[in-house]
Amino acid sequence: MKDKRVLYVSSEVIPYLPETEISSMSFEAPKMVNDNGGQIRIFMPRYGNINERRHQLHEVIRLSGMNLVINDLDMPLIIKVASIPKERMQVYFIDNDDYFKRKATFADEEGNYFGDNDERAIFFAKGVIETVKKLNWSPDIIHVHGWLASFLPLYLRNYYGTEPLFENSKIVTSVYNQGFDGTLNNNVMEKILFDGIEEESIEELKEPNYVNMMKVAVKNSDAAIIGSEELPEEMENFLNNLDKPVLKYHKKEEFSEAYLDFYQSELS
Repeated sequence: MKDKRVLYVSSEVIPYLPETEISSMSFEAPKMVNDNGGQIRIFMPRYGNINERRHQLHEVIRLSGMNLVINDLDMPLIIKVASIPKERMQVYFIDNDDYFKRKATFADEEGNYFGDNDERAIFFAKGVIETVKKLNWSPDIIHVHGWLASFLPLYLRNYYGTEPLFENSKIVTSVYNQGFDGTLNNNVMEKILFDGIEEESIEELKEPNYVNMMKVAVKNSDAAIIGSEELPEEMENFLNNLDKPVLKYHKKEEFSEAYLDFYQSELS
């Protein structure tokens, strides 16, 4: 992996959020690439329940300050950064007061998912891409983790499809058994169509549930990785019939060699 550039885009990363399959692998995979001579960047949302003082987040003024248009509204993009202790790894945080200030990740105290999770996902995807453009950092591989990050392949392929910085980037999406009940806001298709993305690219989002979100992500990726031992049956069937490379599930203790081989054989 020497000098390979890998961009990790995740809805959650330890140590900033509690340990889950997603947050754990979003730390372990970049660490593995880092340890093998690759260059990495990690992006996640700056949820309001992340302790900025304890984790020493600070705003990057030169990257902040642009507005992203979400459903015809200008939303300010704030970029913060922190270093993971004991590791030579920086994490970039996508922030916006309207979307990420609340003291929770995806749902309120009663467990009700936020009605604007669709817009938060769109904002996160656009925010990551715009920030990477400002960094002028061209990734060889983009590895996506978690449903809140899952619009990134769609936007990269369709909205930013002519962007030279990403023309040689390969996208891989990890699919986990860590979704949400019900559906996103039913107007999510309209909000994506507003950005000029064609309806046939997002047919699945007529019912914007977890499985359909992940289908859209994988459809716009070059490969997929199964991140959980068990997946919803519909998702398993979809991946089994996929005409793209799919890496089967590997436990945390044994994933390194499999991921490295997959990156090099299927994504280079």
